[in-house]
Amino acid sequence: MSNSRHRPARRVTVYAASSRALAADYFSAASELGRRLAEQGMPICYGGGGAGLMGALANAALEAGGQVHGVIPDFLQEIEAGHDRLTSLEVVSDMRVRKARMLEDSRGVIALPGGCGTFEELFEAITLKRLGFFFGPIILINTRGYYSRLMDFLDHSVAEHFMSKGHAQMWQCVATPDKAVALLDSS
Repeated sequence: MSNSRHRPARRVTVYAASSRALAADYFSAASELGRRLAEQGMPICYGGGGAGLMGALANAALEAGGQVHGVIPDFLQEIEAGHDRLTSLEVVSDMRVRKARMLEDSRGVIALPGGCGTFEELFEAITLKRLGFFFGPIILINTRGYYSRLMDFLDHSVAEHFMSKGHAQMWQCVATPDKAVALLDSS
């Protein structure tokens, strides 16, 4: 019998917005992702917030019986309204430690729509994958076409030779959470 059957499932890192002022479709996608990951027995590691897409993701996963680990810098606990019902919440010193901890033991990254924090996390994961420090899939969920312009820009970066064609193979953009979970499940 394989030892892998006795090891806990590796976590899925999810990047998401903390904003509450978003269209309902974004919240629905975040909730669906949380529920589907929980149903597949995939523990989640995310930024630890209780508001916005972060909160919707965590709440849906917890309601479906999933495990949710949050990582939040001390100074953000009030700004991002740290979630108070997680499986575990790790309070760290700063954003750099948060990003590193979120990727530890991660089987893959999923980016829900988000702002500059999500972009920073996403691009760091892509860079680490390019450098050989992260090997899992990187999946963007393109709710309401949110990432379409970013995909166009990344294609432009490849066309202008700032990145090689191989770079474009390091991420995938999907329309729905179920497709993201299916990609993770197949990797």
